[in-house]
Amino acid sequence: MAELYLEDLKAGDVFESGGHLVTEAEIVEFARRYDPQPFHLDRAAAEKSLFRGLAASGWLTAAITMKLYVAGMRLAQGSIGLGIDDLRWLKPVRPGDTLKARSEVLSIRSSRSKPGRGIARVRTVTTNQKGEAVQSFVATVLVWARPKTGN
Repeated sequence: MAELYLEDLKAGDVFESGGHLVTEAEIVEFARRYDPQPFHLDRAAAEKSLFRGLAASGWLTAAITMKLYVAGMRLAQGSIGLGIDDLRWLKPVRPGDTLKARSEVLSIRSSRSKPGRGIARVRTVTTNQKGEAVQSFVATVLVWARPKTGN
């Protein structure tokens, strides 16, 4: 798929990613480094928690979603985030889950002050292999216009 520019996008466009298999080792390693809570680190402790089993950090889910989002949308010059609204973790992510991201362009407009770029609002919902939503958010992202060619 070619990289996408401002002119290629319109409200209602939908982009779907491939999948990412979440492993227990990935959950524990991420938690060790960034979110060291017992229900992310230790299967036995997690069984006694609200989650009733090992659960990925929401921040790991967000990081995996970012990987899936970037691969699914392929914005020219990358996805430069300007903000995230309404981030929700809806269900725990477990070892063995396969996550996918579905992103829908809610709005797109050219920048009023900076020619050659625009702003998109994109809703992304991450689902597991059962089709259950595990995370959702709305992002505001910078989108580059197609470079002018010629003189």
